[in-house]
Amino acid sequence: MVRSYFHLHLVSDSTGETLIAVARAAAAQYEGVSAIEHVYPLVRSSKQLDRVLSEIETAPGLVLYTLVDRDLTDRLEEKCRDTGSPSLSVLAPVHSILESYLGAASTARPGAQHVLNAEYFKRIDAMNFTLLHDDGQVAEDLDEADVVLVGVSRTSKTPTSIYLANRGLKTANVPLVPGRPLPENLESVRKALVVGLVASPERIVQIRQNRLLSLRAEEDTSYVDRSAVAEEIALSRRLCARHNWPMIDVTRRSIEETAAAIVDLYGVHRMKFIAV
Repeated sequence: MVRSYFHLHLVSDSTGETLIAVARAAAAQYEGVSAIEHVYPLVRSSKQLDRVLSEIETAPGLVLYTLVDRDLTDRLEEKCRDTGSPSLSVLAPVHSILESYLGAASTARPGAQHVLNAEYFKRIDAMNFTLLHDDGQVAEDLDEADVVLVGVSRTSKTPTSIYLANRGLKTANVPLVPGRPLPENLESVRKALVVGLVASPERIVQIRQNRLLSLRAEEDTSYVDRSAVAEEIALSRRLCARHNWPMIDVTRRSIEETAAAIVDLYGVHRMKFIAV
């Protein structure tokens, strides 16, 4: 398949995270097409916008933006018309329906979602907890976590934990290693939601082989042996089944999809825990 490319200009007066996420989610639906991204975060002055306009003129394409300053928006849209670059204010339709429903106008505040409020500090606290409790460390206070992930090596426990921490969930992860005893308090936690991460033996072997290759390490036959890996996974499944811990197969899931499933499970678990 011949792949085609287009210039995609993402202009934001904040971090640009919203634009990047929306643009990539939409662009992923088109096979054989790739975006050449030009990202411009923290555009809050005419001088900063000048560089953006210059690059749009040099490489016309699709322009998505989240600017709340009317003067900056007018200048950007004028340049888009001059260069034949379609443009869209990504948040405008959302603001429109909110204003209609709430009967109130929005306040133009760049980066308003990134204020130093209680929610922000909750995420920082969760991140600190998660980094401290990575890979089975400091296991004596597991029940202080919101979520505890268990699984054999290479089931994406650490990146999933960090993603959940960024959502404000204190997350610990415990590796299931043959011959290594589990933390004594793991099987008695009540407040924390324990989730088992599993994957197909083939997927685990592939990831482990790549890991050893990147480390230029000698191939440990038991670590990458399919039969041994299959037994590891079977043991982890039996452990989760014995304690009625939910399991998520991460074989074909992205970190984001796995985390979304865990957040959903945590919501149900938290309601049950509060009810008790």
